[in-house]
Amino acid sequence: MKVSHAHSLSAFAAGLLFGVGLVVSGMTQPQKVLGFLDVFGRFDPSLLFVMGGAVGVHALAYRVITRRNAPLFASGFSLPTRRDVDARLLLGAAIFGVGWGLSGYCPGPSIVSLAAGATPVVAFVLAMLTGMLITAKLEGAWARRQHAAPPTAATGT
Repeated sequence: MKVSHAHSLSAFAAGLLFGVGLVVSGMTQPQKVLGFLDVFGRFDPSLLFVMGGAVGVHALAYRVITRRNAPLFASGFSLPTRRDVDARLLLGAAIFGVGWGLSGYCPGPSIVSLAAGATPVVAFVLAMLTGMLITAKLEGAWARRQHAAPPTAATGT
């Protein structure tokens, strides 16, 4: 697929807007996230309002945008079709939650926070990238194993 300059510019603008929103809302500050997760201590509900605002904007934009025949820079919409909950989804959510709770960083805010160059965020992003690499390797090995020919009775293998 050929990517146009307009497509690249719109992707850059969306990413910039997202990053600015994260900074303005304070979501690049781990103590904000950790305060939100500390429901029995010094609870900080501000993340709840940020999430509520984001969900509200998305809900409205989704309804408007999906009324179009196609997105601006593609021949059709790429919407998820799976609705099942499996072990892979649950394990991934658990790992994400533990990482989020221990560090106070989500993937998006951690990338934005890299601009500060602080050691904790650099360590988090390196750990996140390592986890992504390990996951890709494991998924590749699993796919090869699933597509391998089953043993036959004639060969005994």
